[in-house]
Amino acid sequence: MTDFRGRTALVTGASSGIGAALAEALAGRGADLVLTAPDQTRLRAVADRIRLLHGVDVAVVPADLSEESGPDDLIERVLADGHQIDVLINNAGFGTRGRYDELAAERDHREVMLNAVAVERLTHLLLPAMVERGCGTLINVSSTSGFQAVPYMAVYGASKAFVLSFSIALWAEYRSRGIQVLALCPGPTDTSFFDALGSTMSAGGRLRTTEEVVTSAFRALERGQPYVIDGRLNYLTSNASRLLRRGFVAGITARVLGPQTGHA
Repeated sequence: MTDFRGRTALVTGASSGIGAALAEALAGRGADLVLTAPDQTRLRAVADRIRLLHGVDVAVVPADLSEESGPDDLIERVLADGHQIDVLINNAGFGTRGRYDELAAERDHREVMLNAVAVERLTHLLLPAMVERGCGTLINVSSTSGFQAVPYMAVYGASKAFVLSFSIALWAEYRSRGIQVLALCPGPTDTSFFDALGSTMSAGGRLRTTEEVVTSAFRALERGQPYVIDGRLNYLTSNASRLLRRGFVAGITARVLGPQTGHA
């Protein structure tokens, strides 16, 4: 089991779902935590539960990382409070679904800001100090949607493809310098994501649990992998674009998702 005693982890999107599960798993491995998300009430509930179960220090710093200044404001507050971040979990994100020209432009812009721009900015703000110390861990939550184009979720799929490519590049750059980098690629998971999206994408198979996703993440970290796809079926479907023409895969995806509109 990876030991994080004596380290502090910053977890974004920590108020529910995979973010909350990763935070709890890190606490179970000894890490102190700094948790962030826009919803302060839910965030404090997660923090209280983790303190009670694991006895670690948990700080709560609410923030909206889809705002232009969100990442910089967050790190300024975190560092001002005296926290040294040894582990960065870039988990915050959301998806929109529908025909691209019918979706709200402002909503799509915020999706790119949160899913991709905030990931890059937080990494830029925290990685140099990790390199200077010669140790650090970075987990960026991508998705199985990052492996191919996703019609009717075009912005979401593209943003997660950025996270995947960015993370693998950093893994190659920094693995010899004491920095662990992992792109975590879950598929349909039992969180509020699909309910909020109004999607039936997951109807064809069992939803993975957040606990299973977390187990995949820490196993991959211990093995030094650059990315991990959670679940065997997800692994097979995510690699379909390597075996089949991308246009063919995109066409099938378009028929499955259909022109519904929503957001999560």
